[in-house]
Amino acid sequence: MKVVRFCLADYLDTNGISRYSLAKRTGIQYHVIDSYYKNKVYRLDGYNLGRIIEALDCQLTDILTVTEE
Repeated sequence: MKVVRFCLADYLDTNGISRYSLAKRTGIQYHVIDSYYKNKVYRLDGYNLGRIIEALDCQLTDILTVTEE
């Protein structure tokens, strides 16, 4: 079974961006960003994903991966 996982933590850590900073850039509450960071999201919100990739100026594939479980 294939599973979509966030690799937002790797991206932020590599680029020296804090979760707090990303929350401020996107207008998304910190606890929501923290859930994405810790890969504890069960339903993806397309609107939030769009705001995150726009704020980071990255591609969706930079913060999401598909793995085999």
